[in-house]
Amino acid sequence: MSKGFKRLWELYAASLKLGLTSFGGPIAHLGYFREEYVRRRKWLDDNEYADLVALAQFLPGPASSQVGIGVGIMRGGLLGGLMSFLGFTMPSVIALVAFALIMEGVGIGEAGWLHGLKLVAVAIVAHAVLGMGQKLAAGRAKISLAIASTAVVLIVETAYSQVLVIAAAAIIGWLLFRKRDGKDGNPEGRIVSEPGGSSLAGAEIGISKRVGLICLLSFLALLLLLPIARELTSNHWVAMADGYYRSGSLVFGGGHVVLPLLEREVVPTGWVAEEQFLAGYSAAQAVPGPLFTFAAYLGAASNGWIGGLAATLAIFLPAYLLMAGVMPFWRTLRSRPSVQAALAGVNAAVVGILLAALYDPIWTSTVASSTDFAIAAALFVLLAFWKLPPWAIVLAGAAGGMLQQHLSTLIN
Repeated sequence: MSKGFKRLWELYAASLKLGLTSFGGPIAHLGYFREEYVRRRKWLDDNEYADLVALAQFLPGPASSQVGIGVGIMRGGLLGGLMSFLGFTMPSVIALVAFALIMEGVGIGEAGWLHGLKLVAVAIVAHAVLGMGQKLAAGRAKISLAIASTAVVLIVETAYSQVLVIAAAAIIGWLLFRKRDGKDGNPEGRIVSEPGGSSLAGAEIGISKRVGLICLLSFLALLLLLPIARELTSNHWVAMADGYYRSGSLVFGGGHVVLPLLEREVVPTGWVAEEQFLAGYSAAQAVPGPLFTFAAYLGAASNGWIGGLAATLAIFLPAYLLMAGVMPFWRTLRSRPSVQAALAGVNAAVVGILLAALYDPIWTSTVASSTDFAIAAALFVLLAFWKLPPWAIVLAGAAGGMLQQHLSTLIN
C-alpha cells in the first residue's frame, strides 16, 4: 500500500468515525474533531486547529464540515479534502435519503407524530436564535441590525432578500465596527490562534496559491453562471443545482441559517411540500453529522435518491471550493480589521434572518393552538435548560404530537 493511499484511507476512516458519532451540532462537532485530530492522532497542534476553525467560521458554509475538509487538505491536498468530506457526510446523507424515501412510500398526511416533529423545529430554531443572538448580536448596534434584518426579510419576500441583507450588513459592519477596539472588530465566538504560536501560516497547507485561486474563480463562476443557465434552459436539474449551490454559498453563522434559504428555494417552487420540509428538518436533528445534509432529504423527497445525492453535492461544493481557495491566503486575510468588522455586521444579520425563519414559515405554519405552544415550550426547556440531545428532543416531540392527536380524537 503506497504512503499516499494509506494517508487517504486514514483520512476517510477517521472522518467516517466522526460522521457516525458526532451528534449535537457544529459546536459539538468541533470538540469531537479536536479530540480525534489534535489529541488522539496529533495531525495538527492546538494553534493550527484554532486557526483552521477561525477560517471555517470566517467563510460562509457549514463550519464543522469545512474544518474537516481543511484537515483533509492539509494531510492529502484536494483529494484528502474530498475523502474527509465523504467520510463525515455520507452517514447522515444515507439516513436522510432513506427517511425521505420511506415517507414517500408511507404517506405522511396529518399524522400526529409529524405535527410533533414540526413543533420540534420550533424549539430547535428558537434555541439557535437565542444562542446565536447572545454571541453575535450583543450590544445596541448589533441587536438593532439583527432586528432590521428580520424586518427586511419578512417584508421584502423575494428570492434575493437574504443576499441583499447580508451584503448591506457587511457594509454597515465595516462602517460601524472597524474603528472600535479589538473586541468589537472580532466577531464574538470566533476562535483565533495565539500570537506567536503555530498557525496555518506555518503549517503545510497541501495546495498552492495557484490551485487556491483556481478554486476561488470556480466558486465565483458557478455562483454567477448557474442562475443564468437556469433562466436560459428552464431545466429542472440546472434549477436544483442553482438553488442548492446558492444556498450553500450564502450561509453565514451555522447550519440552522440554511433553513430560510432552502425553504424559499424548494417550497414556493413546489419541489417539496411545507409539511415535508419541516418534518425533514426535524429528522435532520436526530442524525449525526452536519445539518447541511438536510439538503439530501429535500433532494430525495423531490427527485428520489439521485436527487438526494445531487442536492448534497450542490450544497457542499461551495464550502469545498472556498476552503481550498482561501487556505493559502488566510494569513493575510485574517489580520485585517476591516474584514473582521464586516463579518461582525454579517453575523448580526444572520441572527435576524434566523429569527425571521422562526416566525415564517416555522411558527406561522405550526403553532395553531395553546396546546401547540405548550408542547413547543416544553421541548425548548428540555433542549435549552435540561440539555437533552437533539435526537431525544425529536423523539419527545413525535411522542407529544401523537399524544395530542390521541387526546383530540377522544375529546371529539
